[in-house]
Amino acid sequence: MICLIQRVTQGSVTVQQKTIGSIQTGLVVLVGFQANDTLTNVTKMIHKLLHYRVFPDEQGKMNLNIQQIQGELLLIPQFTLAANTQSGLRPSFSSAAPPSLAETLFTEFTTRIQTQYPSIQTGEFAADMQVTLTNNGPVTFWLET
Repeated sequence: MICLIQRVTQGSVTVQQKTIGSIQTGLVVLVGFQANDTLTNVTKMIHKLLHYRVFPDEQGKMNLNIQQIQGELLLIPQFTLAANTQSGLRPSFSSAAPPSLAETLFTEFTTRIQTQYPSIQTGEFAADMQVTLTNNGPVTFWLET
């Protein structure tokens, strides 16, 4: 499981010219699943995401997590994170989870995370989405389980 997290001052996702999710200070999280991912990966990633310290404390050091600043999460499903780009000039998605598995895992991920931290918005699985954000820092991290 892969999450590309970006610390933001704002973010939103639009589908067919309708905004379906919008946040202020928090994290925009692009979420990708690989073929061998399971619910164990989901559980580990939720813990990592909710506790990863990327927000500044009073001294300006990254010591605070999303919960401590009471920020918001915008979770966007994005299968292209699982692309193999090491050879050739076209990405291969052979390691990506099949769509049915990825959708099940994304649904479980969003359901479980919301029980622990309710300040979330989501994109739409398999939709053509337009995502906008203002990256704060910029601060971007690649998380894997």
